[in-house]
Amino acid sequence: MTYSQIWDLDSLYPNPQTAEFQAVWDQFLTKLESLSTESDSLPAIAQEAESVKIWADFLTRWAEVRGQYWELSSLAGCHAAADAGNTEYRTLEAKLAALSPQAEKISSAIEFALQPCSQETFEAFLAHDERLQELSFFLTEQKQMADLRLPREQELLASELSVDGFSAWGRLYDRLSGDLRVTLMEKGELVEKSPGQVQFDDPLRSVRENKFFAASKSWDTIADTCADALNHLSGTRLTIYKRAGLKDHLEMPLARNRMQRETLDAMWNEISAFQPILKKYLDRKAKLLGQDKLAWYDLQAPLPQKYLGQVDPVIKYDTACNLISEAFDQFSPDLGEFARMSYDKQWIEAESRAGKRQGGFCTGFDLLKESRIFMTYNDTADSMSTLAHELGHAYHSWVLKDEPLLQQDYPMNLAETASTFAEAVLGEHRLKTADDQTQLAILEGMLGDAVGFLMNIHCRFLFEDAFHQERAKGELSANRLSELMLDAQKSAYQGALQDDGWYPGFWISKLHFYITGVPFYNFPYTFGYLLSLGVYALADEYGDEFPARYKQLLINTGCCSAEDAVQNTFDRDLRGPEFWRKSLQIVETRLNRFLELSDNL
Repeated sequence: MTYSQIWDLDSLYPNPQTAEFQAVWDQFLTKLESLSTESDSLPAIAQEAESVKIWADFLTRWAEVRGQYWELSSLAGCHAAADAGNTEYRTLEAKLAALSPQAEKISSAIEFALQPCSQETFEAFLAHDERLQELSFFLTEQKQMADLRLPREQELLASELSVDGFSAWGRLYDRLSGDLRVTLMEKGELVEKSPGQVQFDDPLRSVRENKFFAASKSWDTIADTCADALNHLSGTRLTIYKRAGLKDHLEMPLARNRMQRETLDAMWNEISAFQPILKKYLDRKAKLLGQDKLAWYDLQAPLPQKYLGQVDPVIKYDTACNLISEAFDQFSPDLGEFARMSYDKQWIEAESRAGKRQGGFCTGFDLLKESRIFMTYNDTADSMSTLAHELGHAYHSWVLKDEPLLQQDYPMNLAETASTFAEAVLGEHRLKTADDQTQLAILEGMLGDAVGFLMNIHCRFLFEDAFHQERAKGELSANRLSELMLDAQKSAYQGALQDDGWYPGFWISKLHFYITGVPFYNFPYTFGYLLSLGVYALADEYGDEFPARYKQLLINTGCCSAEDAVQNTFDRDLRGPEFWRKSLQIVETRLNRFLELSDNL
């Protein structure tokens, strides 16, 4: 069967360049502005009938307007991604971004109204209206987050000051890193490239090494300014946390991810115990590359072609679609059927053509109960995995489509569960039918991912944790930040790299450290990766019951803590070691097969 590689956006909303869309836009603005004004005069949370009704009506309308705001943002993003040169689409993106403060104002009004409310009053308030009872998780979470914020007037002042303070440091980093250029020698001439264009995946080690040192030299030129930015970002957060009465620098990130500290500790403890085992992969890769030990710039190096044979065959889009739905079918017929529906309804933009943005994403249209996937398919196994990954995201939204709109959101640590799970299903399906050389290539990719999640992200967490602890006592120099990063890398990578092969300046080049909206932009990725593997490992145990339990798990991500979502569906306690060990056993099985295959080369 032939599937369209061009998505259908016009069935969602009129094209943004039409008069029909302008009418939609005007109606939306009227609703948003009305709610924004109304949020200024909301009554106190109380159990009196009049207050309850006003709040229930307001939240019902806010759910719809909020949903449309995100749908219009998704629509603008889709059009702009598919037609990157169209200035009208970029203008619409900017107009929607400019409305963000109004939307945030309404969200804040809800939190601040809940902040002084006693638990007794709150429970009585919920009990007086079915609409509020349906949103009990959403409102409870809003109240919990409000308790972690400053009092209203202080919070508003901090928000205003952040434009020229906290947020400005993040923007400064974006500007510095965006303007940075790396000077390289190509074909006898010096050329300048942006850091994102400099990759360390060349088969020749000398090329990787030269690129790495050239990039490091460029990043070092802005090290002191980046140290200032990092110090002030962390310092601002720590001051606000102290004023708000938070225990430490991890309380807010954990709350945002609906996680308990015991869960985070249990996960990292099991990962630390597993890292010496995973180091065997790095040692074997070094041997296959003809080296005693790897350097940082070798981590993404491909294995020599002599070990892999012809393992990157052309996989046409239609073939990839069929392979994915076939793999999904064997695991969950519902997941396979969803994939076929996505192909048939043209929810996927995959055509390789000029004028598209780079990268890939899945975005939801919750009011319309649909999703759209953007990527550029290039007939490779990697592209097929990306398609499976994004279909996993779309399926996550699909199973939540009938839940209350305000309870279809899930935190960052749960966002990658369905997508990584879908990739795992496809990967394991491919392994079962592949010859030895193809298996080696697939496993190399899987274990490279494992190093990323279990070592690279762990070193970033260790660095950021140590940095915040020292920052509470005063500012750190660029040299001290590099020392902390080196210590973190040596710990997480178990000393696997050569003595001069570490990257102490990683803190300068890693954007995630400078994102102002999300503190500790690291551990949620590892959590999502291991959660998906742990759930995958339970499939045989639950047999025919598994698809329904998995679906319920995804639904629970919108209305439960991370711990409750898993406990209520698979009866596993994330605060203990057992679940994480089971997740890591999958990685160890892959590792052992990789070692076995490479022994026979």
